[in-house]
Amino acid sequence: MPKLSVNVNKVATVRNSRGGELPSVIEAVRTCIDAGATGITVHPRADARHITTADVHDIARELAPLKGRVEFNIEGDPRPDLIELVLAVKPDQCTLVPVFPGEITSQAGWPVDTPQDALAGVIGAIKAGGVRVSLFVDPEPAAIRWAKRMGADRVELYTEPFARAFERGPAAAEASFAHYASASTLAFELGVGVNAGHDLDLKNLTLFRTLPHLDEVSIGHALIGRAIFVGLGHVVKEYLAAL
Repeated sequence: MPKLSVNVNKVATVRNSRGGELPSVIEAVRTCIDAGATGITVHPRADARHITTADVHDIARELAPLKGRVEFNIEGDPRPDLIELVLAVKPDQCTLVPVFPGEITSQAGWPVDTPQDALAGVIGAIKAGGVRVSLFVDPEPAAIRWAKRMGADRVELYTEPFARAFERGPAAAEASFAHYASASTLAFELGVGVNAGHDLDLKNLTLFRTLPHLDEVSIGHALIGRAIFVGLGHVVKEYLAAL
């Protein structure tokens, strides 16, 4: 069964819209773990519009006693302050994601023509700090091979294209899924682990959970959105059941 890492960014977004401490990100983390989640994901952006540096340290302290049972995944672009934060906190995993100016959320995986020297150095430094590195990529053979050359331990497959295909009906969903299955199989053959995330939800997981060699899914927006109506602990259990 793929592991579930819950992205709690949206809890921080709501908190920051009013200021203060409510809703509590730490309470959300505890609720997710109590419901059975085996991972917590955050994406602290440079503008701190949701998760802040203080949140990252608070979550790290909360998860420290659970080392080996619950993983901490920090996502972000390889800017100096984020790398410094990762090396200070030492989460279980750092997912490096390309960030484009003005974006609301991630739009694509790393281009395969990304200059290698600087990024490879960042990957090496993070791995030397004892942190697993995942690279956010499109489900393309060239991107998988590029991630392997860069020294990534895992890839995170960008799944919005699959989500849109799923909405168009079974034929489109199956065709898109086959594309992802091919990418996942190639990663496995190259010795690279496979994560996935972006717009996965309770409906499309019915198919995507069968992806070969899938280690982990990271889900935030759809999960937190449904939690508004049915409760966070309840919806985490729904996602675990779907997986």
